[in-house]
Amino acid sequence: MRTSTRRSHRLMALAAVAALTTGVLAGCSSDSDGTSSNASDSGKGKTTLTVGTFGVFGYKQAGLYDEYMKLHPNITIKEDVTTRTDVYWPKVLTRLQAGAGTDDIQAIEVGNITEAVQTQADKFVDLGKDVDKSQWLPWKNAQATTKDGKQIGLGTDTGPMAICYRKDLFQKAGLPTDRTQLANLWKGDWSKYVNVGKDYMKKAPKGTKFVDSASSVYNAAIGGESQRYYDKDGNVIWDKSTGVKAAWNAAMAVATSNMSAKLKQFDPTWDQGFANASFATVACPAWMMGYIQEKSGTAGSGKWDVAAAPTAANWGGSFLGVPTASKHQADAVALAKWLTAPEQQEKVFAKQASFPSTPAAYPNLKPAAATTAYFSNAPITQIFSDSAKTIPVQVFGIKDQPIGTAITDVGILQVEQKGKTPAQGWSAATKEIKDVLGQ
Repeated sequence: MRTSTRRSHRLMALAAVAALTTGVLAGCSSDSDGTSSNASDSGKGKTTLTVGTFGVFGYKQAGLYDEYMKLHPNITIKEDVTTRTDVYWPKVLTRLQAGAGTDDIQAIEVGNITEAVQTQADKFVDLGKDVDKSQWLPWKNAQATTKDGKQIGLGTDTGPMAICYRKDLFQKAGLPTDRTQLANLWKGDWSKYVNVGKDYMKKAPKGTKFVDSASSVYNAAIGGESQRYYDKDGNVIWDKSTGVKAAWNAAMAVATSNMSAKLKQFDPTWDQGFANASFATVACPAWMMGYIQEKSGTAGSGKWDVAAAPTAANWGGSFLGVPTASKHQADAVALAKWLTAPEQQEKVFAKQASFPSTPAAYPNLKPAAATTAYFSNAPITQIFSDSAKTIPVQVFGIKDQPIGTAITDVGILQVEQKGKTPAQGWSAATKEIKDVLGQ
């Protein structure tokens, strides 16, 4: 879902899409300036609950809101969607600090969860009470739990990585279209993926590029690195991180070549790129698949395929939290628990392939027939499951998301869109990050 815009989600996607999503994921195309439902109800004896998300979380698309409202006739649910995580989260922080204006449920992207846990825990209800924590991956619970045991969020999806590609464009460029053959070509190293891009550009169909953006490559590569922006003691190490260096170098190989469409992820031009088939590949966490289907439309059905990524990686994944400012806490907690239960996560996966954080759902995962057909009958469950099993343990810090955004949306864009050198791009990112960290 998201991206980390989910996400997206999202980054997607995410938002992201926050997703991206969910972070990768953008069920509504425009940002909402929605306000909390706490001030008023429907006036018909119903309680109105608002769910604040970014990107495409899939709850609306999978019919979960309607299902819940049928089960609970006294509840009305409204979704408050912001497309980009980096717009959504600062808005949430402002409202948390004000103690008003929050939604009854607020989604939290994985890049923001440490900040929420360490600085905003008192603004959220403890969701770890009266719930079977074994439903979720242990590391997922741990990410949302304070040192004194308060759990401020329940896990939604995770973001195991693959590569989604247009097999029709690969064929026109004279490259293999078989997903296993392609996965073997770039297996183990993102530089091999870049080399495939160089081959693609030799006979690229007119008006197309190999990849949507250098930032996409960076986010995918960093998602497979155990060392990122912080060490296990909470010290900022982004400028010394071997993982950041490797991901940056892969992104620079793309940014300084002719293989990028130079699009900013989750912007309208990126959406148009999907619709116009202007790039052949995109780093594709599970939540991205719903975004691709929505933005590529019916014209893309059967032309997209999925192959294993160069390395196992995670990009995105989110949580649902209930702010203490909600005037309907009990109802909001009940809805959050229901939305994140294994049965509901299975339904979201079936609709848009957002990969669950609840292992009990794994044996039952069945992507929708329409999704499978859209992606050329790729073994989606197997590809993402294989990635999820070998994702390295990663450390996140308070400013993880804004540090990553500074690198992609400032540093990399300086090189990719403004013709700056990699050194100049790194310098611009450094300045932005120091501002973020107050240095």
